[in-house]
Order: sequence, then C-alpha cells, then structure tokens
Amino acid sequence: MTLRVYNTLTGSKEDFKSIEEGKVKIYSCGPTVYDYFHIGNARAFVVPDIIKRYLEYKGYQVTHVLNFTDVDDKMIKRANEEGVSIQQLADRFITAFFEDAKALNLKKADFYPRATEHISEMIDMIENLIKQGYAYESKGDVYFRIKSFKEYGKLSKQKVEDLEVGARVEVSGKKENPLDFTLWKISEEDPMWNSPWGVGRPGWHLECSVMSRKYLGDQFDIHTGGVDLVFPHHENELAQSEACCGQQTVNYWIHNGYINIDGEKMSKSLGNFFTTREILSKYPAKVVRLFLIAKHYRSPINFSDQELENTATGLARLENVVEKIRYLLQQEPVTGELDGAELKKLAEKKKEKFIAAMDDDFNTALAIGALYELAKEVNRFVNSDQFKLTQSVKEALSEIDQLFKRLGEDVLGIKLTNEASKGQQLVDSLVELLLDVREEAREKQEYQLADQIRDRLGELGVEVKDTPQGSQWKLK
Repeated sequence: MTLRVYNTLTGSKEDFKSIEEGKVKIYSCGPTVYDYFHIGNARAFVVPDIIKRYLEYKGYQVTHVLNFTDVDDKMIKRANEEGVSIQQLADRFITAFFEDAKALNLKKADFYPRATEHISEMIDMIENLIKQGYAYESKGDVYFRIKSFKEYGKLSKQKVEDLEVGARVEVSGKKENPLDFTLWKISEEDPMWNSPWGVGRPGWHLECSVMSRKYLGDQFDIHTGGVDLVFPHHENELAQSEACCGQQTVNYWIHNGYINIDGEKMSKSLGNFFTTREILSKYPAKVVRLFLIAKHYRSPINFSDQELENTATGLARLENVVEKIRYLLQQEPVTGELDGAELKKLAEKKKEKFIAAMDDDFNTALAIGALYELAKEVNRFVNSDQFKLTQSVKEALSEIDQLFKRLGEDVLGIKLTNEASKGQQLVDSLVELLLDVREEAREKQEYQLADQIRDRLGELGVEVKDTPQGSQWKLK
C-alpha cells in the first residue's frame, strides 16, 4: 500500500512522493522558549517524531529541523520580570525542552536553529521581498503586502475580502492594509539589531521561513505544526516563502489536532494548561507518549487523569505479554508436535494491518489496535491447555518479540519493557546463576557449599527443590 498523507494545503489525502528519491526533509515549528512546553505543545512534537520514525522504517533518509523562537514579546516580558537576559531565559528553557523531549523518547532532530542566530539571513530575505514589491517599509517597520501575493489564504482556505471585513485598521496608520503582517519591528528594547530600516527585531512569521530555507533549501517535503498555527502563522510563512523563492516551498502541510480540557482547547492564553513536566511528574513518560498517539493525529484529544489511567492500563497489557514472551524465550524448548506456523501467520497479518494503518495518513490509533490484537492472540495461545514451548513455537515467539520491538518500540517509540519487571528479571537471573554454581559444587561433591547456597536462598524466601530434571525454585 502506498503511503497517503492528508495535506492541509489541498484539503485531501494524497500519495506521498518525496522531492528527492529515498530522502525526506521535514520542518517542525518548535517552542517559544519562555516557559516549559505544555502537553498540547508536546503533541506537536510527538507527531513529527512518529512521522519521522515511520518514514525511516520505510527506508527513507530523513532530515529534520525543529526551531527555537528565542526572541519574542513574551520572552522579553518574562526576562524583565525575572531580571535575567533573554539569552539566559532561552538557555534555561531550551535545556528543559531537551530534558522533557528525552523523557518522551523524541528522536533528536538534525538541526535545532535559534531565531537569534539567523538575523542576517532574515534581513536578506526582507530586502529581497522589498525589492520584488512584496514588502514595504513604513516608519521603521517593514510589512508584507498581502495584496501582492495573489494566492494569500490558500492554506487556511480564507478569502482576503472576508478577512478584511473583520480586521481593525491600526490607529498609527503605518500599514497599507490592516492585514499586512510584520517582517521587521522597530524597537529600542533589548534584544535589538541594526538593519537598513533602523534598530529593531524580526517578525515571528519570518523566522520559520528563513530557518527552513537555510537548512532544507527552497523546497522541502513536509512542514508540521499544530492546527492552531494554520492561520495566521503558516499562512504568512507560506506567502513570504513562496514570494521570495518564486515557487511552492512545501509539498505537504501536516497539522495535528488540539488537546482539549472540558471541551476547550488547551492553551497558555486560556490558562487551562498543564506543562509536560507537571504531567511527567505524575505519570510514566511512555504512558504520556502513548496517550498522545492513541488517537489519529488530526483528531482532538480530551485530556484527563482518567484518560491517562486508561492508557496506563492498556500499556500494561502490552508490557505483560511482551514480558511473558521474553520469559519464554529464555527457557529451553521441549519436545512435542505443537506447531508455531499459525502463530507466525497471525503475527504477519497484524503486521500488515499495522503498516496499512500507518500508510493511511499515519493512523496510530489503528496501528496500536493491531498490536493490542496481536497481544491478545499471543495470550490466548500461550495460556491454552495445549501449549508447549516447542522449538517451532519458540521461533514464532521470537519473531513476534522482534515485531513488538520494531513496530512498538522503534516506530511508535513506546518501550514495552515493564520497568518493574527489569528488577524481577535481574533477581531471576541471579537465582539461576546461584543454582548453576550450586550444581557445579554438587558435581565436584562439594556438598557443604551446595547445601549452604540452598539454605541461604531459603532464608531469602527462595525454595529450592532437587528433581531428576535438575534444580527448580519458586518464591515461598
């Protein structure tokens, strides 16, 4: 099945075809680093991570750029309140971003550009737009002339005439049109930079156009972000980029849905948000990650403790099955006629279902469902009265274990090892090691040492029983 992607630009699903065969370039709008990112932002970072992981699974070489907006009115306000520099504030929250991103198991991007590192390129783009008639200077500010870009509104499906009706004309009268947006803002407050139009700083929309162009070129494959960025941010970004480059710059615009609380979009402006850091202090990071991908990325998610508890329960089911498989793989096979061929066929069908779901616009909801179905069937198989761990069955379980690793851990980024079980596995291994030492002692007729090991294990709550098939143990 061909990978199909919903493109906001066309409003439909399209067959995915990369610009350069075997390679994909992705740009993701990153955080404005004046605070910890909230759980709604986290979804906008996890979605491109899933896209990147799946494209790599399909054999693509992916180049991923995620930017940091480190100059902004909110940042200036926060820095002034705390009595620190903009750079100190940015450094602190960029460090925090990487800590939270690591917890969520986000693969590292290839580039993490900061807006303040690209001021000269921003000035160059503005000069280019002025030269072509797409922008104009007015009393130290520079604006993009939207009437000059005939396709303005094509991403958000809005008409300029309708937008103008609701726009309020600025009292200053600096703009030719109330919808013209800022490329350069005059300012005498730090941080500020010299420019041909006076001292100031760049507009927010300009930053992404410049950074995506620098690291990915005039045209790239995928641009991601939350649906709240479609207008005006991405609409303006598209306009200035295409005006500057004279061509379509992004082939596929991919936007994830909101996270809602009580039916309202989660946002800092509404004050109804939780930072990812707060959520990670209450729930395991992999539960949070699974919660963020449990529904299709374009569907809204309702955030609640109950939803996270349900996610934790579902994850535990997967972990328990994987733990059971890995325990069985450590055991010696027995003789018998039980064939693992049907189990292999079942696993292959679930793999095909997983891939079909991901090929259909990265439908993680159905993909996760396929893994749950596989886990249920494995449980049914190994818990049946006829179950025997024959060599054929063990080979089938080994293939399924690899399938869970490849699809669950590599593609979805969900580690399926129960952290609590790691300790138990270590205990089991240490007991087995001691029993091996005891068996060697018995073979050497060192019975006093053998009895000592048995007795000490007994004191620790481990009952050892010698049988014709060897030593067996269980917890008392």
